[in-house]
Amino acid sequence: MVPDFETAALDAFVRERFSVPLLNVERIGGGQSNPTYCVTTGTARFVLRKQPNGSILKGAHAIDREYRVLEALAKTDIPVPRPVHFEADPSVLGTPFYLMERLEGRVFHDASLQGLMRDERHALYLAMAETLARLHSVDPAAVGLSEFGRPGDYFERQLNRWSKQWHESPTDDIPALDRLIERLTDQRPVDDGHLAIVHGDYRIGNLMFHPTEPHVIGILDWELATLGHPLADLGFAAMAWHSRPEDYGGIAGLDLKALGIPSQAEFVAHYRAHARNSPPLLPFHIAFAFFRFAVIFVGIADRARQGNAAGGNAHEIAPLAARFAEIGLTLMGG
Repeated sequence: MVPDFETAALDAFVRERFSVPLLNVERIGGGQSNPTYCVTTGTARFVLRKQPNGSILKGAHAIDREYRVLEALAKTDIPVPRPVHFEADPSVLGTPFYLMERLEGRVFHDASLQGLMRDERHALYLAMAETLARLHSVDPAAVGLSEFGRPGDYFERQLNRWSKQWHESPTDDIPALDRLIERLTDQRPVDDGHLAIVHGDYRIGNLMFHPTEPHVIGILDWELATLGHPLADLGFAAMAWHSRPEDYGGIAGLDLKALGIPSQAEFVAHYRAHARNSPPLLPFHIAFAFFRFAVIFVGIADRARQGNAAGGNAHEIAPLAARFAEIGLTLMGG
């Protein structure tokens, strides 16, 4: 795929910044949000992430927030790519961007982990749960992120934010999404005060694993990170057990025992065994994740119509907004 910026401009930038020439730029990843590239210079390889071109919703594609959380977590034992440089000036490549180190490992966009041995699948899923628990154990204030999110009831804020984004979208033909918003609003749990650094899109496709060993070497794609309730991330991770392989790579309906993939109950139990005083995961938290992802899919569809979707398959996955809204409704009792 052709880069959405002039490679000559990037060449000039790396020559000035690193005193080396640009050798190659290659689009990587299947993400639908911020365009991501592997950048090879005369001395190193980086990953470049940038805002997409064209109009964007207020607060979306928060490249600066991604970089800030990477900088903070790079000082801890949480596995993240090392941040290298943030460029706020849009005149360089057309939109703000940042560079981070290029990790070498395995990324699985298929949650069924085809091609792996049964025991390895099981170990990778448990590593995913344990890594999430470690992230949620980081004290935001200790890493300079005490003001990374607004105070107050996280789920109330998020329901308002994503509902507003849905209502501002030109798409208006998903009645299940409107009903899901009503159910979530009516059944929102009382705020229990739990607060953590939440990734916002924690799923197996956003993790890089060691090339041969079953542990996470990098949590990727921090665009939706904020301070919030840790069960938002856990509920998001649990979506895989409630969506089918054709529904953005879920595992519902597969023979999990034969595959070696733990049940949702085992995954959640492993997380809670490594987390600090984690409250129980409720259907609300998983339904909320489906709601938020449904609105994200609406945004992908809107950008596809405008011609500036980051992923080449935007038209294919946009219809999943209605499907995810329906799954969320089912979780909330129909």
